Amino acid sequence: MKTKIKPPFLCLALALTLVALVSAAWGAGSEGCLNCHNDITKVGKDHLIDPVKYNHTNHSKLADSNFGCRTCHDTVTDKHPKDGISVSATTRCQDCHGDVLEEYSKSMHAKNANCGDCHNPHEVCTPTEISGHDMNKMCAKCHEPAKMVEKHAEWLPQAEQHIEALPCVTCHSESKNYVITMYIIKREDNSRYGDFKLATHDELKKFVGDKDIRTLIDTNSDNYISLAELKLFNGNPAHKSIRLLGMMTPEVATHNFQVLANRWDCTFCHASGPEARQTSYISLPEKDGSFQRAEVEKGAVLDALNGTPDFYMLGSTRNPILDKIGLLIIVGGLILPVGHGSMRFLTRKNRNGKGH
Repeated sequence: MKTKIKPPFLCLALALTLVALVSAAWGAGSEGCLNCHNDITKVGKDHLIDPVKYNHTNHSKLADSNFGCRTCHDTVTDKHPKDGISVSATTRCQDCHGDVLEEYSKSMHAKNANCGDCHNPHEVCTPTEISGHDMNKMCAKCHEPAKMVEKHAEWLPQAEQHIEALPCVTCHSESKNYVITMYIIKREDNSRYGDFKLATHDELKKFVGDKDIRTLIDTNSDNYISLAELKLFNGNPAHKSIRLLGMMTPEVATHNFQVLANRWDCTFCHASGPEARQTSYISLPEKDGSFQRAEVEKGAVLDALNGTPDFYMLGSTRNPILDKIGLLIIVGGLILPVGHGSMRFLTRKNRNGKGH
């Protein structure tokens, strides 16, 4: 006996199929969009998208779930760009990031900037995949670095060094779980006295040839950096134009930007002691613009001579050899006064003209 499909169920099945096809077509448009938007001669600099960087983002990876360009840019028509309709930046971030927007709405930035003013959705990375320098570039779009140094110098000693060693969010948000992340910086134009800047993947590739750039510092390619490997990297004469720079970065970033009272207190960092700064990473650039980390031996970053000479945190960073030298200086300094005083005490009767 044949089973009849009732009209209501048939209509429902057709409707679901139609929705699926439309959704797939809507999301599948991404590939077609990139065919034009990766060519600066077609779309210009302002609308150019680097497909390598975009393909790394979660936005791109969601394409398998029918998430495509027109999911966000929903004003784009099938006749784009011939329809002459201007496409504005998306305002649909809240569809997926509602919790972040709720948090951000309570911050002092909410009335001055929207998501796209800080984040490029076509290049966005997770907090551990972006360098502290790039985090600060977002802030620098509005907060000119020179003015920020001048403003902080009103109360913060060595303000420029602090700002270089900290992403703004470390102090100006309730971000959590701070670690020391080290990056390779390079002299501009390889000149002896040029300024250092964050080294790119292509720049580091020149040091290793056909090898992975990780071999610059991870000599045995085990994705773990020992103190011995750090010492070898720092002492290599071939690396005279590059060096390590450490930054205290958060593992968990938040968007509730504010001025926090405890960040005015130096003890927030400097009285935490060596135990609080044991975890560190080397973060190296990838071709897609992201950074990938390798774990560093526990406590290695606190060795000021062999770990990273460009990161020193008073109250935390130490070196065993310097500790021993300091102890010898103290002991040596005590020998003369203590020895002299002891001899005078033992020979006091002789000085008084008395016998045995």
